[in-house]
Amino acid sequence: MTRCLCAKDPHNGTGVVEFLLLGLSDNPQVQPLLFCLFLSMYLVTITGNLLIILAVSSDSHLHTPMYFFLSVLSLSDVGFTSTTVPKVIWDIHTKSKIISYAGCLVQLSLFSLFAFLDSVILTVMAYDRFVAICHPLHYTVIMNPRLCGLLFLTSFSFCFLNAQLHWAILLPLTFCNHVEVPHFFCDLPQLIILACGDTSINNILMYFISAVLGAVPISGILFSYMRIVCSILRISSTGGRYKAFSTCGSHLCVVCLFYGTGLGVYLSSVIFHSSKNVAVTSVVYAMVVPMLNPFIYSLRNKDIKRAFQKIFSKPL
Repeated sequence: MTRCLCAKDPHNGTGVVEFLLLGLSDNPQVQPLLFCLFLSMYLVTITGNLLIILAVSSDSHLHTPMYFFLSVLSLSDVGFTSTTVPKVIWDIHTKSKIISYAGCLVQLSLFSLFAFLDSVILTVMAYDRFVAICHPLHYTVIMNPRLCGLLFLTSFSFCFLNAQLHWAILLPLTFCNHVEVPHFFCDLPQLIILACGDTSINNILMYFISAVLGAVPISGILFSYMRIVCSILRISSTGGRYKAFSTCGSHLCVVCLFYGTGLGVYLSSVIFHSSKNVAVTSVVYAMVVPMLNPFIYSLRNKDIKRAFQKIFSKPL
């Protein structure tokens, strides 16, 4: 058992200097497989989301609120994945799993920023679909460029504040001189568990902030889709219902995938009490979901497909 030297220890007056990220496995034979898996998923994620951004920016027909927020979601997914995965790939390649205390704080802040930005942008996209289906005649008036810009700036401001709150929860804590984190990135719940001293207030703040900031986006999405379903049911023709629902089908799939995997990470930590299970389920949440989002939005979207065809058919 490793001896814990906290910041109050005379041999360690400055507190923790670095963390050791244990990752998913210590088996040397598994490391090449994990390296290839993480690298391939990261490249697919970056390529897919950047193609979405390129398609939206290059095609004037896609300069609408729905595709503007889709490009923001893709940009957020790029940042969300880039916060953790390159570090994992580098650690496997160099066989070094060390991250500095400052680096851990930065990674935690960026991860919480982009994770919450994904959640808020999905809520804004649900509101966009609500206006498009429930108030189609006033859509261009309501979802004007000024409102879209205001929604984006407000969303980013709240996400930035959320990141600072996560930083403020971690900053007062003291840690051992050598802390082994059973995860592949700096995750706030895991770090609080490993801190020295009483962390009950930090736990209460973390769960309170997570509950409030999680409940607001989910409530907004549920309210929007309740109104959407009511409007669709009032449409008399079957074809009209299908056409109306198809405009929000991709978004609904992404919402279910994002919150379903996020709930899975939370339940695995509460039910199984196993750090390894949390790390494995976090791979789905932090890597698989951002990788699948471009495919979900492009495979069934004729406008995106048409934009891709224009991009790849241009002469070099």
